[in-house]
Amino acid sequence: MTSPELALTVRLNTSAADLRRGVVRLHPEALAALGIREWDAIALMGARGTAAVAGRAPTGTPAGTILLDDVTMSNVGLTENSSVVVGPVTVYGARSVSVTGSTMATQSISPTVLRQALLGKVVSVGDTVSLLPRDLGPGTSTSEATQALSRTFGVAWTSELLTVTGVDPAGGPVSVQPNSAVDWGRSSAAAVPAAVVVAADVAAVPLDHLVGAQAQAAKLTEWLGLALDEPELLRTLGASPHLGILITGPAGAGKATLARSVLSSRNVVELDGPGVGATEPNTRLQRIVDAVAAVRGGGVLLISDIDALLPSTPEPVSALILEQLRGAVATPGVAFVATSAHPESVDARLRGQDLCDRELSLTLPDGATRRALLELLLRRVPTGTLELDAIASRAPGFVVADLAALCREAALRAATRASKSGEAPEITQEDLVGALKVIRPLSRSSTEELSIGSVTLDDVGDMVETKQALTEAVLWPLQHPDSFARLGVDPPRGVLLYGPPGCGKTYLVRALASSGHLSVHAVKGAELMDKWVGASEKAVRELFQRARDSAPSLIFLDEIDALAPRRGQSSDSGVSDRVVAALLTEMDGVEPLRDVVVLGATNRPDLIDPALLRPGRLERLVFVPPPDAEARKAILRASGKSVPLAEDVDLDALAVDLEGYSAADCSALLREAALTAMRRDMDAADVSAADVATARKTVRPSLDPEQVAHLQAYADNR
Repeated sequence: MTSPELALTVRLNTSAADLRRGVVRLHPEALAALGIREWDAIALMGARGTAAVAGRAPTGTPAGTILLDDVTMSNVGLTENSSVVVGPVTVYGARSVSVTGSTMATQSISPTVLRQALLGKVVSVGDTVSLLPRDLGPGTSTSEATQALSRTFGVAWTSELLTVTGVDPAGGPVSVQPNSAVDWGRSSAAAVPAAVVVAADVAAVPLDHLVGAQAQAAKLTEWLGLALDEPELLRTLGASPHLGILITGPAGAGKATLARSVLSSRNVVELDGPGVGATEPNTRLQRIVDAVAAVRGGGVLLISDIDALLPSTPEPVSALILEQLRGAVATPGVAFVATSAHPESVDARLRGQDLCDRELSLTLPDGATRRALLELLLRRVPTGTLELDAIASRAPGFVVADLAALCREAALRAATRASKSGEAPEITQEDLVGALKVIRPLSRSSTEELSIGSVTLDDVGDMVETKQALTEAVLWPLQHPDSFARLGVDPPRGVLLYGPPGCGKTYLVRALASSGHLSVHAVKGAELMDKWVGASEKAVRELFQRARDSAPSLIFLDEIDALAPRRGQSSDSGVSDRVVAALLTEMDGVEPLRDVVVLGATNRPDLIDPALLRPGRLERLVFVPPPDAEARKAILRASGKSVPLAEDVDLDALAVDLEGYSAADCSALLREAALTAMRRDMDAADVSAADVATARKTVRPSLDPEQVAHLQAYADNR
């Protein structure tokens, strides 16, 4: 199957918000025709090929046009009013990107700031890019980049243009990620200092602005004070004053910001882990040697994203780098601080007692912390009446970087409205709610999630007992934990939904997640299965860790009978048995599962391993029955809200007549009736009873009476 392509007319994008930021604008119909979402990448094919990030065009933009800024227009080799062919494109996260620029830029801008400025942009070899941060949509840069560029390069940074000279992986467009190594090309690499003082790049955030990390900041301050300012106290007590700290936490949680804030009054030398890790081994070692030498007289060596410099599968040079770091930590008056969003991917030797013997962990902010962060981010912004509690509750899994992007997107919406109306600009509740539909948290970027939308349990027709059981088993433990603690009981760990196909199990999960403002981590069937030994169990562990990181959350295991069959009955070399064992351990093991509920769905509950259904695991079994006449009536009404039905369509009588139809069948019937009306007359204004009757000849009931009876008997026996 070939990818869709469109030929569009080029128009110059003069919007200041998009100026040279690597974003092109398309009509919503063009996005739908290409099968992509806003902020996905698209290929542009003109005189030369390139790629860019696709945004939604302003209202009033013709459907057959595409808005390009002058830099993107130059990259594709076209002029205004010419034709460009666009299509979907696969973009990989960049391991490394090399660029060239003016002598002043290469001498003034460090690799760390360079990566921040290019964060979220899609680039290809030969492209021209600006330093103006993308600052639109998910995975973009923050105001830190603009502040650092202004301090180090002056106002000239806004007009500086760079040329992309190399990307890894090679051969196609790449996206600049937080862990990408971005550096100047070989011709100017010598001009970049090996070690960079923090104060020269990024201003430290005041300690009282570290919302949600005050305890970690206090602990880090205490450790540094004892090791560097009062080492004699430790020596008196027979303890060594050496200090090595590893700060861990999800991407965007503020690990480097925490370190810089606490270290702002000290002599600090900072290295960018991805930038140093992308160089040749000899250069890598030399940069570490230079950095260690710079703090020999006293100070702190800070290495961000150290997993890129010292990966868990070490190279020969790793031993030499670790030796240099041990020497620095052993030097009186010197401390070592490293950060990592992937501590499991760091060389195990880094955690030795002679190196990083202490660890600080930042967690995802809870609802109260997210609200406080939003207040902090909007403290100097003109706003209307805001309900930040509602916004915070709808943003599970958001870290401070995500919330900053959320406020930026809301500001763009407010600015667009003010520009058109001439009114005083201010951010409203609607701006923040609209931004929530665009910005996705970094913690979810690597896992599939159900599209939740605005569907709630109130929109689910009938199923009163089923909805009540799910509310008690899922929402109550997450929304009222104090009640469970007061009564001295542990909340349910998991729920199994079972029932005939097409009766709304997945729809119920989506509505449940929307009602509780939860993030949903979805796994279908045997997606966790892998032929490599240990890979399946690792996938299970990572799934549950992602859920813990984005709590409160749901883990939805669809078709769980294929994922966790009865042990001892498979012929797959024991892979299924090991996956079941991993699931059992994660759900009811040594490490408690807090603010995470596991939901399984199946139409064959008798095939699931019995150990998974005992109390403490999937202990609540909820039967989702086929809809009766009343339920079918509610389903038809809900599905027909947006369908203009003629007066001769009697949904009550139709519901009674649809015996054997599932919820999916009822929705499909109305959809087919609308298509029948279109076949009858493309300008039809409504759907008639005759259209519904014709559609019934095509949409037949899918429920198997024997399977329904079997499941009903299973439910009665429980």
